Amino acid sequence: MQGGIPVRRVFRPRARTIAAPVAVIIIPAFAAAFLAAIASAGASNDLHLLVISATALLGVAGGAIGLLIARNRALGHELRVLRERAEDLSDRNWELKEAEERTKSVLEAQGDVIVRRDGSGRITYANDAFCTLGGRRREELLGTDFTPAVIAQGDTALSSDGTRSHDQKVATADGERWIAWREAAVRTAQGTEVQCVGRDVTDRAQAVRALADARDQAEAANRAKSRFLAMVSHEIRTPLSGILSMSDLLLDTSLTPEQTTYARAVEASGDTLLSLIDQILDFSKIEAGRLDLEARPFDLHALVEEMVELIAPRAQAKELAIASYVDDDVPRRVVGDAARLRQVLLNLAGNAIKFTDQGGVEIVVERGSGPHEIDFVVHDTGIGVSPAEHDRIFLEFEQADSGAARKFAGTGLGLAISRRISERMGGHIDVASAPGVGSSFRVTVPLPAAAVDTPAILAPDLTGWDILIVAPPVEAMLLARRLMRWGARTCVAPDAALSRKLLREQAWSALFVDHACARGACDELACAAVDVRIVLVKPAARHELPALKAAGFSGYLVKPVRAASLAARLVATEQGFDHVPVVTDENTAGEPPGMPDGLAILLAEDNEINALLARSLLTRLGHRVTLATSGATALEAWLSARGDGQGYGLVLMDVHMPGSDGIEATRRIRAFESERGGPRTPIIALTANAFDEDREACLLAGMDGFLTKPLDRERLAAALASATVSASLAA
Repeated sequence: MQGGIPVRRVFRPRARTIAAPVAVIIIPAFAAAFLAAIASAGASNDLHLLVISATALLGVAGGAIGLLIARNRALGHELRVLRERAEDLSDRNWELKEAEERTKSVLEAQGDVIVRRDGSGRITYANDAFCTLGGRRREELLGTDFTPAVIAQGDTALSSDGTRSHDQKVATADGERWIAWREAAVRTAQGTEVQCVGRDVTDRAQAVRALADARDQAEAANRAKSRFLAMVSHEIRTPLSGILSMSDLLLDTSLTPEQTTYARAVEASGDTLLSLIDQILDFSKIEAGRLDLEARPFDLHALVEEMVELIAPRAQAKELAIASYVDDDVPRRVVGDAARLRQVLLNLAGNAIKFTDQGGVEIVVERGSGPHEIDFVVHDTGIGVSPAEHDRIFLEFEQADSGAARKFAGTGLGLAISRRISERMGGHIDVASAPGVGSSFRVTVPLPAAAVDTPAILAPDLTGWDILIVAPPVEAMLLARRLMRWGARTCVAPDAALSRKLLREQAWSALFVDHACARGACDELACAAVDVRIVLVKPAARHELPALKAAGFSGYLVKPVRAASLAARLVATEQGFDHVPVVTDENTAGEPPGMPDGLAILLAEDNEINALLARSLLTRLGHRVTLATSGATALEAWLSARGDGQGYGLVLMDVHMPGSDGIEATRRIRAFESERGGPRTPIIALTANAFDEDREACLLAGMDGFLTKPLDRERLAAALASATVSASLAA
């Protein structure tokens, strides 16, 4: 093919067109020769030669005529071919025009704005949408450098294929519109041009603006909610502080058994309400993304055992066993947020106790599979959760037991908060549970070992020991696991009947008897032929220790048993029944130490009930109290005492008071001390607000401590001691 025409149609006409001029040259030559021959024949009167010449001339003429006919046929054929080519070109031209019109109609039908410009920026093409955008006719735009007035210009992005994209807010005949432009270079017959395709995205821009406005409103509402929660927290905690504290004071007076029951009910209800408030506040912090973690070194083993001791009374009140086991491979001192980890474990252990009526709860801590990971497993023998509910129980305000007839109370925030905290710490929570078989919640969080570790406990070498444990399975299995880790062989007997049989079968190195499990057989087991006979008692059963000693037990341990106490008891087997295994005996919350000789304390509190409570607590701790009802009167009292040369040993400053509040009064006291010199007075903040911002504001103002209402004697005494020691060190 050449030019769309078959080769055979091209070369045949060319051959014949070459033959035509040859014939034109040969025929005259032959004619001239023939005439010359006739003339020669006539001259010589040779008839024969004349005939031959005429015949030759006729042959030449016939050949020439044949060539001319062939040439005419070839020309006719070529003409037909040319006509076909002309028709084909006409068809193609029509198709091109049709395609151009179709493309133009498509471009015009689209809502996109299309404009093309040459190298000088002059418009070479503009569709109807661009003309409408500019408010001009196409003839007025072509050849000009017209550009819509730009009101706002967005950022420009350059893609890998060279296309530039940007948004513009332009002024049009229909008002302000947002156009999203895409610019690309295109090649045309006139050279390289820039084609701009714009799409009206005004609706999208307005939607984005509406979303931004909605976000701003939501953030404003969230800030308002936080302020509301802070205010409500203060307003609720203030009367609640009075209820709990007065209940505590009431329980210290002489009451009838009935009155004691009522007072304890009031105190328990107040504690429940306080816990509810704390959960709601924690959830509001998490929801607002304001849950901050403080990574500090802490003793992980002590934290777990203290948490179990804290929640043990709830379990023991339901006759449930509770115990913990921290593997020796777990670092004692790790880096993390101890308070938040304790909160998660308390939530899980509290739920385990709530949903368990028989058996017990165990907390096991082991190394995780990942680097620095620690696994905390809280297992119970409670009602369990169906697999279909596993995801739902971690949602806010959800419980597996829902509906109007639900048995268990609560907000349904505990697990949601625990999951959020775990994820914030870089970990996660998993659950394995089924109805009737209990639940196991596994918390996995990364807790790197601290640079300086706490010395490990002095573990006894129990190699060769055979130890019999008479206790409920939950406590017995964890106790046996600990003893086996130290080298002993153990055997568990869940009741006294089996223990009697086992005692007869072999000799035992040590015997552990749970007082509650073998209550009826304690006297018998206390006299067993075993050198080491240790009874396990609840804190509430301490009054029975003399009788247990008289029965024959060689020692005792208070449940839940700490690893250090267990080790110390087995190491010091010759110390006798009353030997305290560790310096700080578990579950013996003695009276907190007071200040030597008492202190002169300035109490700034505007609420009468809270003032009465704080004054009563401070007086019982041996201190002398002066009351001020506002920040201004507190500052005046402090300046007066300072001017008399007496001064106050400590100031308890309520943060929210009418007029000059506690923070302003503290600033003025610190400014006076900075100008005049002299000893620095310890100042402790008193507030019903539990937010971190309040704590920071108090510390920035110059306060030395922070106490959240409601007050109790232990925390108050500890705060007083800490602030006084800090002040003496600063001096």
